Amino acid sequence: MCGRVTLTLTFKEITDILNIKSDIEWTPRYNIAPSQDIPVVVNNNGKKQIKLFQWGLIPNCASEQSIGQKLINARAETIDTKHSFKNAFVRQRCLILADGFYEWKRQGKTKIPYRFTLQKLKLFAFAGIWDRLKSPEGQIIHSCSIITTKPNELLSMFHDRMPVILEKDHEDVWLDPTFSDFGVLKSLLTPYPADLMNAYEVSTLVNSARYDAPDCIEPVSGQISLFN
Repeated sequence: MCGRVTLTLTFKEITDILNIKSDIEWTPRYNIAPSQDIPVVVNNNGKKQIKLFQWGLIPNCASEQSIGQKLINARAETIDTKHSFKNAFVRQRCLILADGFYEWKRQGKTKIPYRFTLQKLKLFAFAGIWDRLKSPEGQIIHSCSIITTKPNELLSMFHDRMPVILEKDHEDVWLDPTFSDFGVLKSLLTPYPADLMNAYEVSTLVNSARYDAPDCIEPVSGQISLFN
């Protein structure tokens, strides 16, 4: 699964890299947790836009908003068949922006957090889906879920799932709402190459979803990478 994300770039850095103009407000984040807002890219009538969506998908047919806490991830293998996800997979795909994510490794009774980044990219995108819900009070809630797949060699040391990180040349196809070859779309949901990723141990401060500061991403004990 993927349960914590970082996006430590400034909004100017993000928009410069993506070459997308946007007026949303964003402060660098070091420990984004489910139910919090996260930047996503959507296709709006052929134009890419950056939006802030709540992390944790709330399908438009949901009777309770709390279901979003259970739908932070969507499995690639069943995304086109599971009721909660299939409509969004067909019509409402998005890019969920990040520059890193956390996973935990159990050592005895202790869970040690590690941060995962890409070697060559400062900013990358998870494959995501999104939906909108109108609350009983009339509020429109946009929410999203990160798609996961089987782990690569690096992530397999930590978990039996990993988030789908899209290759750059696959992002436009994933975003295109008119693209309807769902077999091709599912073929994009593969593990990112392990030899293009890094991982390093970080402070257990990350374990608290309420803690969000630059020291979350600082390496512990000088350990820089687990995989070269």
